[in-house]
Amino acid sequence: MQVIQLLISGIAQGCIYGLIALGFVLIYKATETVSFAQGELMMLGAFTAFAGISMMGLPFWLAAVLAIVAMAAFGVLLELVVIRPILGQPQFSIVMLTIGIAYVARGVITMLPGIGTDTNTLPVPYKDQIWNVGALVLNVEQMVIIAATSVLCVLLFAMFRYSKLGIAMQASSQNQLAAYYMGIPVKRLNGLVWGLAAAVAAIAGMLLAPITFVHANMGFIGLKAFPAAVVGGFGSLPGAIVGGLVIGVVESFSGFYLPDGFKDTAPYIVVLLMLMFKPNGLFGEKLRKKV
Repeated sequence: MQVIQLLISGIAQGCIYGLIALGFVLIYKATETVSFAQGELMMLGAFTAFAGISMMGLPFWLAAVLAIVAMAAFGVLLELVVIRPILGQPQFSIVMLTIGIAYVARGVITMLPGIGTDTNTLPVPYKDQIWNVGALVLNVEQMVIIAATSVLCVLLFAMFRYSKLGIAMQASSQNQLAAYYMGIPVKRLNGLVWGLAAAVAAIAGMLLAPITFVHANMGFIGLKAFPAAVVGGFGSLPGAIVGGLVIGVVESFSGFYLPDGFKDTAPYIVVLLMLMFKPNGLFGEKLRKKV
């Protein structure tokens, strides 16, 4: 039973990694840019939900919807005002800009009086509840994470498969110039992709908050979600989720069976092994350059 408990815990944590990794992959596919601000977008989403509940007195579900919509709008605005003006510059410049965005977001939160430097609790209806299933003791918070991630994956699959917007995003991610000549508004789609990535990050933040609390440094979890994107294949949306699950399960088992310290290094050991034996990731496309 201990193995099953560890597996469920690892899957739940892996779902969080996978959702943040989805943001990495969405932005990379749209702009060929790696955004290291995803963890901080997740943190901002959690703080937005917390503010909606504690300061505005909203019920949890309404505050959650408000946080998702607000973060989606913030992502679109961020792309329009900050990212779009420097597109076409060296990739290193854009990566450094996203790192700067992350530090600014963390700094702004810490300057908020009363909540910025504190560890806050997100009051969710299912806090500290458990289900007894035979000899298993299931944490409801973990089951909500798994269920919400599954539903979100189905919705994203349906959007990319059947909606005009999703099909246009796929076309733009494969060849922006060809998509532009076909009449697809590529610039507008890039903004929507950033908005979608920010909304997904906000969902991840609200799912993670009941377990780790809401604090300014919770965005550092993005550093573990990045290996998930690499393991799954940086251009693959399903790979982001699978990579997150791999990292989460490996971390869960290594933290229990191996000495202290291995839990934090396990994701990067997995990445090193993946880069050695399958550099394109589990679902990554093989890219060849003619010389």
